[in-house]
Amino acid sequence: MAEEKPTAPTAQEQDINPWSVDGGRDANGEIVAIDYEAICRKWNTSVIDQALLERFEKVTGHKPHRWLRRGLFFSHRDFDRILTLHERGEPFFLYTGRGPSSGSLHLGHTIPLQFTKWLQDVFDVPLVFMLTDDEKALFKDNVSFEDAVHFAMENAKDIIALGFDIKKTFIYSDLKYVSGPMLTNAWEFSKLVTFNQVRGAFGFNESTNIGRIFFPAVQCVAAFATSYPEIWKDEPLKERTAEIAKIQCLIPMGIDQDPYFRLLRDNAHRMRYPSPKPALIHSKFLTALQGAGGKMSSSEPNSAIFMDDTQKQIKTKINKYAFSGGQVSIEDHRRLGGNPDVDVSYIYLTYFEEDDAKLEEIYKSYKSGELLTGELKKIAIELLQGYVAQFQEKRKEVTDEVLAAYMKPRRLEWKGNPNPVPAPAPEPGIPIRTKNA
Repeated sequence: MAEEKPTAPTAQEQDINPWSVDGGRDANGEIVAIDYEAICRKWNTSVIDQALLERFEKVTGHKPHRWLRRGLFFSHRDFDRILTLHERGEPFFLYTGRGPSSGSLHLGHTIPLQFTKWLQDVFDVPLVFMLTDDEKALFKDNVSFEDAVHFAMENAKDIIALGFDIKKTFIYSDLKYVSGPMLTNAWEFSKLVTFNQVRGAFGFNESTNIGRIFFPAVQCVAAFATSYPEIWKDEPLKERTAEIAKIQCLIPMGIDQDPYFRLLRDNAHRMRYPSPKPALIHSKFLTALQGAGGKMSSSEPNSAIFMDDTQKQIKTKINKYAFSGGQVSIEDHRRLGGNPDVDVSYIYLTYFEEDDAKLEEIYKSYKSGELLTGELKKIAIELLQGYVAQFQEKRKEVTDEVLAAYMKPRRLEWKGNPNPVPAPAPEPGIPIRTKNA
């Protein structure tokens, strides 16, 4: 009997969706890095370029965040419009969210959250923060709805520890808050979207439970200002209004969440009280400890640094699991140099080291072979230990009373741009276009 030949490995395209991230494989079956340019092309997003960063600094008076400068937030939809709104002193709000998990946040979770806090501080605008405990129970067969609410409350304390301003931040659990205008928005939005549309966006099929099919409507309408009757006025609005519906939303997110908001952008104008298309700004994924092709994951403890890890655990994980771009021996490393572009310790420094000049020096030293892998890992360990320790101290201060204050529906307080520039007047003789023109 002829001996069967082993199947040759084949190339596999990357698969990025709201529930899983796979960087794909090359013709040899090796995992390859996520191709963010390909995602931009496929999903038709705009790359954040130097011109946009320069405009950001001109409009806000703030140097762009290091994650913007280094291309870690790399893509957007209509972020330029948000800059125009801020420049003119017109209102907008921030919205982001988190699917709760049973354990602590990990480093990767904190990236879009810290960036959202920075945007909140720079723009001085309100933030609504959705905890999708409903989604967690719907998409995880082993998680009950009661468990999901408990996870959400614990995760909310982690989120608060990152420093969001309580005066302009409303955090809510879907299972506790979604009712009234928000639920009306969700039902109306669901009426506008067909099964074929959600199947195309999320890969649903005949076996998908109907809760999962409805959930995108809930996540989408969180970007409508009318979903939050309490935050805009002293007295909560009893009904949705066209005035509030016009308030723009900016959503910082991981690029994997974009399918939800493409669906929203395609349909927001069809609501009874139409809202502008939400603006989006996308982050890359924080690389797993094992290196290219994946992101940190709560379900794979050795892929991630968790925010409740001890100093010793952080040191052990970096030393044992962090993929190295160094050579096999010290001699070879001194002679050939290392590859910081694939070295996980260096990649983490690009996220957490503020000093651009210091980061560049580390890059050059490692690439030349002057800096050894062990020395690079030591730098990363100390930086991450400090970041996590600072978080843990803040987390101790978040009591049940503090949590309740953030989660109380109420009017939020913000100031926006203190020095707005009025929109230019139309040129004489040019008619002003009306909504129906």
